[in-house]
Amino acid sequence: MVTMLVATSADPASINPLNALLAMPGWNHCPSLQDMKSFANREVRVLVHEKSIVREDHLDKRWEDATGEVVDEVIFFSKHTAVSNRPALTVHPIGVPHLREGDVAPQGGKPGWAAPPNPRIGPWLRLLKKIAESQNLVPEFEITLEGTHHGPETNKPTMFLEIGSTEDYWKRQDAAEVMAQLVWKGLGLGGEADVGNWSRENDKKRVLLGIGGGHYAPRHMDIVLKDGVWVGHLLSGYSLPMEDPNQSKAGKSSEGIGGTWKESIKAGFEATRLGFPGGEIVAHLDHKSFKSWQKNAITGFLGKQNIKIGKPNDFF
Repeated sequence: MVTMLVATSADPASINPLNALLAMPGWNHCPSLQDMKSFANREVRVLVHEKSIVREDHLDKRWEDATGEVVDEVIFFSKHTAVSNRPALTVHPIGVPHLREGDVAPQGGKPGWAAPPNPRIGPWLRLLKKIAESQNLVPEFEITLEGTHHGPETNKPTMFLEIGSTEDYWKRQDAAEVMAQLVWKGLGLGGEADVGNWSRENDKKRVLLGIGGGHYAPRHMDIVLKDGVWVGHLLSGYSLPMEDPNQSKAGKSSEGIGGTWKESIKAGFEATRLGFPGGEIVAHLDHKSFKSWQKNAITGFLGKQNIKIGKPNDFF
């Protein structure tokens, strides 16, 4: 079983952290996949391509077919963009579970799909914060989760590590070094134990499924920053489209409320369950982000799906 790390030479926020990582000891060239450069270090395999990071689908399957090595997880280096242009280092799961079949996925992925979230997301967010603080990137850079979004399509536990939010920051070498250190320490490439190993560290089996809130999930973040908290998919408000033509009549029922919010919750829950085998997936709602009819509909639907709802103290 190997960990696959993916970067693209078309993006400085992707290739610069990778180059910083490859400057560390133990890397060797290994057989390439098509025209991609490949490197190996212990149980880690690196792929470098030249396309958009969200457009090369099923790299895990393609690697397995070419080499016979089974990919256990996938990690992507990428840039982050934001209207605020604020410098940020982010971590997030991927998928577009709210899109309907036939919809265009502007940033890759398959409508209705979500990749299993990589169990390292929560532990690595906390590790990233520590490393960034030690390198004096905080408070200049915000350290944050992002909601589930974009491709590429893969069926293995996956996460994105991103540098944002403008070209000046994408090219920052100090930010690249922090991301490289995150992977080096997080995967145990220096000889210490890796961080966020679900099969080894899952004495606390409760996993947060974030529902609602903005793209940077501040109320979910408050929980995930606590030691020992595992995090699955984070379905921000835009991933829960709700169309209610009769809001005043909706009451506590989810019937008659259109949109793909139910499908999105189902997909996010099932993918999180796959990412955390044996785990107890518990929904955490950003209550303040919902109108009363939306909250009533979502809590009613979660009950019908036998998905537990937790309060912050339930996760640690």
